[in-house]
Amino acid sequence: MNVKQRTIKSEITISGVGLHTGKPVTMTLKPAPEHHWFKFRRVDLENHPTILVDADNVSDTSRGTTISQNGASVSTIEHLMAALVGLQIDNVLIDIDGPEVPIMDGSSAPFVKALEQAGYTDQTADRDYYEIPHNIHHTEPERKVEMVAMPLDGYRFTCMIDFNSPVLGSQHASISGIDEFSRDVSSSRTFCFLHELEMLLQNDLIKGGDLNNAIVVVDKEVSKEELRNLAKLFNREDIDVAKEGILDNIELRYQNEPARHKLLDMIGDLALVGRPIKGHIMAARPGHAANVAFAKKIKAHIRKERKEKGRKYAKLYDPNMPPLYDTIQIMKILPHRQPFLMVDKILELTKTHVVGLKNVTMNEDLFMGHFPGAPVFPGVLQIEAMAQTGGILVLSTVPDPENYLTLFLKIENARFKAQVNPGDTIIFRCDLLEPIRRGIAQMKGIGMVGEKVVVEAELMAQIVKVKEGQAS
Repeated sequence: MNVKQRTIKSEITISGVGLHTGKPVTMTLKPAPEHHWFKFRRVDLENHPTILVDADNVSDTSRGTTISQNGASVSTIEHLMAALVGLQIDNVLIDIDGPEVPIMDGSSAPFVKALEQAGYTDQTADRDYYEIPHNIHHTEPERKVEMVAMPLDGYRFTCMIDFNSPVLGSQHASISGIDEFSRDVSSSRTFCFLHELEMLLQNDLIKGGDLNNAIVVVDKEVSKEELRNLAKLFNREDIDVAKEGILDNIELRYQNEPARHKLLDMIGDLALVGRPIKGHIMAARPGHAANVAFAKKIKAHIRKERKEKGRKYAKLYDPNMPPLYDTIQIMKILPHRQPFLMVDKILELTKTHVVGLKNVTMNEDLFMGHFPGAPVFPGVLQIEAMAQTGGILVLSTVPDPENYLTLFLKIENARFKAQVNPGDTIIFRCDLLEPIRRGIAQMKGIGMVGEKVVVEAELMAQIVKVKEGQAS
């Protein structure tokens, strides 16, 4: 049985302070529709810009993971992302009134608790797993980083850390299924070395640190005077080094808590792939920069597979085969006419997808004014042709389609990959992302010239009945 996508049952409000900014911040996690994934919305900024959790949007990994988009950014997202992935939640909108996710106790546990209290709602669409097809490697020899994702019908994670530290030594942590995250990983707190703590303090960072949300590993000789200064900085009467070689600000929750936290960070950072993963991940000496590079490498494999799938779409066109619909039949469904009818043939049509064709010729009126000396088929008309192809799919779901229109409500993630010139034939494929409900259709579209992807976009359309007198 297919696993369904999941969102939260009700809104959740979480408040705290940012680790590095020290500023109060409030987040409201909200249910989100299918195929939404995780998005932050900066409600403290004009126009409330949104930021998609995606490897392409990472802007900094120096002290946590920061993503930026639409002129806004949010940092230290990894602990919240780990909680969402660890609880197998697929779609959430996160309203946040500051630039940094609150640090809470330095782990994912407070987020997990709040999410579990809110509960979950299964959605209609199947969960969009990316199943690791073969071993995907990432190495950074200078840092002795090694990572590999291997095929597995499940989610297994193994992490090893080794800082050449007599205190930490070599530590391992693992889970054999994502359902173990909440119990065995989520409460593991962030850690740093004493020399890093001093450097951060000198650079006016960790303003939100209060020694209740981090394990501090003492990796050097430290005098009583230095300990007194640290205690003063963090408003404590005194502080000392515990027998485990850490500051006695907190007690370890696990003997290998640092390794478990590195595993937690990596689970959170791999949310940047943009889809839940099925596979076995093994990592030695991971960090945020390496995690992001690994997520980008997995995303590159996803893109490659998508292009290969697109090549199959392109091969659907056999000029010797009669089309499913020719231009005359298309005009019985779509209201568009020359010069704005952008689909010449429909090659394939099912309940969930459509494949259409557009021949681009120099005789089209637009080339008289659009780069006449170097004719290029405009990107906006590529989207229009894709939308009209999708319109055939949408209108095929209603009786008497000539009595209906498809009005497009939204275009997202449009990307133009290559020029389209006179003489090219574009093959468009549009797939429904979810069943049409209340007349609203959401589609993913791709356009190919030969074996090359030239355009892709996500479209939302509404079916409306034609008013009397509009049908002509």
